[in-house]
Amino acid sequence: MIVINIADIHGNAKPIPEIGEILSSADLILLSGDITHFGGEKEASQIIDLIRTYNSNILAVTGNCDKKEVDSYLERENIQIHGRHFEIDGISVFGAGGSLPCPSPTPNIYTENEYVEILDSSTQNLDNRRPKILVSHQPPINTLNDTISTGAHVGSVTVREFIEKLKPLVCFTGHIHEAQGIDEIGITKIVNPGPLGTRSYAYMEISDKIDTLEIRKI
Repeated sequence: MIVINIADIHGNAKPIPEIGEILSSADLILLSGDITHFGGEKEASQIIDLIRTYNSNILAVTGNCDKKEVDSYLERENIQIHGRHFEIDGISVFGAGGSLPCPSPTPNIYTENEYVEILDSSTQNLDNRRPKILVSHQPPINTLNDTISTGAHVGSVTVREFIEKLKPLVCFTGHIHEAQGIDEIGITKIVNPGPLGTRSYAYMEISDKIDTLEIRKI
């Protein structure tokens, strides 16, 4: 299965046609949050509809810069994996949107305790024998992917604990724009492809294991 991961679109649709051929070739598109820039359903639907012109196989979580109504929109479209999981070609995909509180107010935030509930919900009745993919806008703590420009780590303890417990093959994340790269926690690869506006995305080929995992440029 070929998976394309896009992070932190922030309502900037311009790069999407530039990767149209890439999107069309994928079996699954995963969006790891901040689909809009402080936008709601209208802005989110414009992005989703554009992606669907190339590929309708989309699953997504919201980011901290998406208004709460974006969650409701994704749920109605049956592409929401915040607090849910889907089984696709023998692989379990589960997710958590939003972020921990930020220095500046954003509309979609959660506490660590709330992330426990969200991830408990997303993994309820999950078949742990299947390969797993986690999509979490909020990165786990103490990785390359939660390191801000000062060198401080701003990730989630809860997300890291769930990764250590459930051992997904990969966690696609975003949120920290300067923390692009691939890291690992145990067997789990942690991937922040960087904001789509930087013309980067993650490419993965996966079976019962990861065959290829790269951050690519348009």
